[in-house]
Amino acid sequence: MISILLSVSRCVLWPRTWSGSGECSMRAGEECVSCWWRERDGMRAILGSYDSELTAAEYSPQLTRRMREAEDMVQKVHAHNSEMEAQLSQALEELGGQKQRADMLEMEVKMLQSQSSAAEQSFPLCREEASSLRLKIEELEGERSRLEEDKKMLEMQLERFTLQGGYDQSRTKVLHMSMNPASAAKQRLREDQARLQEECEQLRELVRALEQGGPVPADLEAAASLPSSKELTELRKQVESAELKNQRLKEVFQTKIQEFRKVCYALTGYQIDITTENQYRLTSMYAEHKADCLIFKATGPSGAKMQLLETAFSSSVQELIELHLLRQDSIPAFLSALTLDLFSRQTVA
Repeated sequence: MISILLSVSRCVLWPRTWSGSGECSMRAGEECVSCWWRERDGMRAILGSYDSELTAAEYSPQLTRRMREAEDMVQKVHAHNSEMEAQLSQALEELGGQKQRADMLEMEVKMLQSQSSAAEQSFPLCREEASSLRLKIEELEGERSRLEEDKKMLEMQLERFTLQGGYDQSRTKVLHMSMNPASAAKQRLREDQARLQEECEQLRELVRALEQGGPVPADLEAAASLPSSKELTELRKQVESAELKNQRLKEVFQTKIQEFRKVCYALTGYQIDITTENQYRLTSMYAEHKADCLIFKATGPSGAKMQLLETAFSSSVQELIELHLLRQDSIPAFLSALTLDLFSRQTVA
């Protein structure tokens, strides 16, 4: 009896945890219902055999309680059976709805497949159109940039034209004065230009006559107001004498300059050369290498201040620069200290 009740309880509890849809759920529900019917018939047969074997005097309270439990269980089975039948009918209805939905989805899939095939056939044409449109867009972009540059150039030209006094004759009217100073100046300029052209022609003829070595025509001599031949000879002599004197002065100046440089080199120990405008290169006589030099640049009005420029050699004497230039602000002290330092290196070596 207990095993039968356990099997019935399993049949009651199993559909609650089972879920499905479609034909599988229908078959499972039918098998479960048939199982319940078989269990119910078996229980009725067992109860009937008990009733036939036992007399009224032999019924015990325990058997009565078990009978009641069995009847309650049977009632629960009937209630659950009706519930399962309702769920089965609902599942059948849902199955019909799912079938209709599946049919609709299948039709939609077919329509989409037909549309995709048509789109695939038209895709190459769309791709060619897109490439041609892309090329056209690039051409238009290039033309737009070129037009923008032309616009900027025209705006600059218009601004320059406006600053130079230009105006739009279609929009602006200019009134000219009868006694316009600008017109008078232009007239004087034309007259001066004509006079100068005439003088140039006369001078060209005079030059040709002098080159040929012939006599100067009277009209050209009066026009050019040239001196006589004696005066020309004296003037040539004066020019030659002045050139000779200038040459001697240059030689004397060159000699004195070289002498002054040698004296400065002997007294200060530095050879001073002018590299570019306002820049001077100082090379010590005690320098270890020929490339060891200092470069000073004259700044301020009339070169009153000197500024040390960075070189490879100046980077090696940072201590002297910090002490004498940055702290003491004395270029002579810096040069003297550098001379002593280089001299001590040579004597120690």
